[in-house]
Amino acid sequence: MQRFWWFVGVVLLTTGSAWGAADKNKSPSPQEDLLAARQAFNDRDLAALNEASTRLHDANYILAPYVDYWAFLLRLDAASKDEVRDFLSRNEEFPFVDRVRIEWLKKLGRRGDWATFLDELPRVTGDDAALNCYTAQARAASGEKTALVAARPLWFTSNALPDGCDALFKAMIKTGALTTEDIWQRVRLTLSEGKVSTAKSVAEFLPQMDNADFKLFDAVYDNPQRVLEKKSITTKTRFGRELNMYAVERVSRTQPDLALAQWQKLKSGYSDQDQQYMWGRMALSSAKRHDARALAWYDNAQDVDLTRDQIAWKARAALRVKNWDMLMSVIDAMPAAMRDEQPWQYWYGRALKEKGKLVQANKLWLPLSRNRTFYGLLAEEELGDTISMPTSTYKATTKDIKAMREIPGIQRALALNQLDMRWEARSEWSKVIKQLDDKQLIAAAEVAFREEWYDVAINTADKTTATHDFMMRYPTPYRDVMEIYVRENDLDAAWVYGLIRQESRFMSAARSSAGASGLMQLMPATAKWVAKQLGIKSYKANMVTQLDTNIQFGTHYLRHVLDNASDQALMATAAYNAGPGRATAWAEKEPLEGAIYAETIPFNETRDYVQKVMSNAHFYSYRLGTQTKTIKQRLGTIARGGATPDATQVEEKEKTEEKVKLEEKAKPEEKVKLEE
Repeated sequence: MQRFWWFVGVVLLTTGSAWGAADKNKSPSPQEDLLAARQAFNDRDLAALNEASTRLHDANYILAPYVDYWAFLLRLDAASKDEVRDFLSRNEEFPFVDRVRIEWLKKLGRRGDWATFLDELPRVTGDDAALNCYTAQARAASGEKTALVAARPLWFTSNALPDGCDALFKAMIKTGALTTEDIWQRVRLTLSEGKVSTAKSVAEFLPQMDNADFKLFDAVYDNPQRVLEKKSITTKTRFGRELNMYAVERVSRTQPDLALAQWQKLKSGYSDQDQQYMWGRMALSSAKRHDARALAWYDNAQDVDLTRDQIAWKARAALRVKNWDMLMSVIDAMPAAMRDEQPWQYWYGRALKEKGKLVQANKLWLPLSRNRTFYGLLAEEELGDTISMPTSTYKATTKDIKAMREIPGIQRALALNQLDMRWEARSEWSKVIKQLDDKQLIAAAEVAFREEWYDVAINTADKTTATHDFMMRYPTPYRDVMEIYVRENDLDAAWVYGLIRQESRFMSAARSSAGASGLMQLMPATAKWVAKQLGIKSYKANMVTQLDTNIQFGTHYLRHVLDNASDQALMATAAYNAGPGRATAWAEKEPLEGAIYAETIPFNETRDYVQKVMSNAHFYSYRLGTQTKTIKQRLGTIARGGATPDATQVEEKEKTEEKVKLEEKAKPEEKVKLEE
C-alpha cells in the first residue's frame, strides 16, 4: 500500500494533535474535525477515522465522504471485491473514486486477477503508468496475441516507469516484442534528456551489465570532458560507444568546438548510422546555442530519424538566419500533427509571405487568427486587423452565479479550498467544469473570482470556446496597490499584469518548486537584493510573501531588468524568467525581429513564458484602456547591444524625455548591477 500514498495527492499539514488543539470543553467544528481526520489518516488511525465519519455524517457535513475515503484507503488491501464495488458505486460523484479504482486495479494486477481487472477497466477515467502496463499484461493473459507488441509505445519514454511495469517488459523481451536494440534506443533517449538514473534502470534490462558499468554512467555525467580527454571508456563495445557519444553530446551543449574536435577523433570507430545520429544530437545543441554551424550539422545527420525536438530546432535554426526555403522544407517534412501546430502554421505563412505568396499565407493565417494566443495575435496582425479584440460577449447573471453555487461539486470545491486542501479542491472543481458549456464556465469563473480563487477563475474562463468573458480571463485584482508601484517605477501596467498572470495567476500564496514566492514569484536572493537597494534594513525573508511588499519588490526588480534591456519589454520578460545574462546572450549583434527572438529562446519554459506574457500584455492593454501598440510593436526589434526602438517607441520616448530629465534632476537614479 505504500506505493500509492504519494498518489493520493494529500499534502499533510501539521495541525497539532488530532483534536487536542480544540477546547476540551467544546466540540470541534466540522472543519476542525475534518482536518483532524486527515491527520488520523496520515497516522493510519482507522478507529479515529471511523469515529470522525460518524460525527460528520450526523452533522450532515458536506465533506464527510472524504473521511470515508481515507478510511477506505487504509483498508483497501483487506477489502473484498464486493466491498470495493459497493464503495465505488456509492461515491461515483466524487473525484476520489477514480483514485480508489486505479489503486484497486493495480492491486488486482499485482495479484494477477486479470478477469476482475478487465471487467472493471472500462470504468477507469484517469491515467496511470503502472495501470497501463498491467492492462497490457491482462490482455496478453486473456489470449490477445498482439497485446505485447501493441504495448511497445509504453517502453519508448524518457520517464521513469513504476516497478509494476518490469514484469511486462521482461515478458516482451522474452517473446521478442522488445529487442536489445530497443533497449539501447531507450538508453539513448533517457541520456539525451539528462535522466541518468532512469538510463541506468533501463540498462538493467541489457545482458552482461555489471556494477562497474553502471558507475561509468555517473562518470560521464559528472565530467564528460575528462572521460573524452583521458579516453577512459573504450569504444570497442556497444556500451562504450554509447557512453562516449553521450559524453560528446554533453560537451557540445556548452563547448561545441571541443565537442567537434573530440568527435572527429572518435567517429571512425562508429557506423554510418551512429555517426548520423551523433551529428543530429550535436546539431540540436548548436541550434539551441544559435551556432551558425547548426544547419550544416543537420545536413550531416542525413537520413537519421530526428526527434520532435530536433525537427523543431532545425526549423528554428533556419528561421534564425531567415532561410525561408529551408524553413518551408523542414515544416513540410514534419509529421502532420506537428505541422498543424500553431507555431509552424504561423511561420510557414511568414515564409510564404517572404516569397511573395501572400494569398497562400492568408489562407493559413485566417483560421489561426481566431485563436486568442500568441500566434493567433501575430496572424491577426499579418491579416491587417492590427488593433482589435473581441469585447466581452457574455457576463454571468445573478441567476447564473446562484445556480452554479448550488452544484454540490462546486460547494465541496469551495469548502475544501477554504481548508487549504488544494489538490482535493481542484479535483472537485475539474470534475464539475468538464460538463459545463461556455456560459456555465463563465459563471463558474465568476464564483471562483468572488472567492478570490483567482488562478481557478482564470483557468476556468480560459476554457470557453465560442462565448467568452475576457474581463474574467484577464482580471485586475489588487489594482490600487498595483497602480502605486507601477507608477513609481514608470512601468506599463498591462505588461506587469500580464507578467503576474503568468507567474502566479494572482495567488499571493503561490510558491514555485525553486523557492520563488508571491504574486511576482521572487527568489529569496532577488528579494534580499531589492530590499538592500530600497534601503529596507529591517527586511526579513517572510516579508516577500506579503502582498504589498511582493508587488513593491517585484516592480522594482522589473524596472531594473527593463533598464538593462534598454527598455525592451520582450528581452526584460526573458530576463525576469531566465536571468539577464541569458536573455542578452540569446540576442544577436545585429537587430533581430522580436518574434524570431521569442521563437528561438532555447529554454522551453522561458519561450512559452515570454510568449504568454507578451500576449497577456496585449489583452490587458485593452482591459485597461491603454492600447497603443500592436503585438509586433510590443515585441520590438532586439539587438545584443540593446533594443532597437521602433517608431512607436521613439515617439513615446520623445513624449516623456523632458519628464525623465526633470525626475533625474530631482532624484538621481543610482545605477546598479545585479550579480547573476
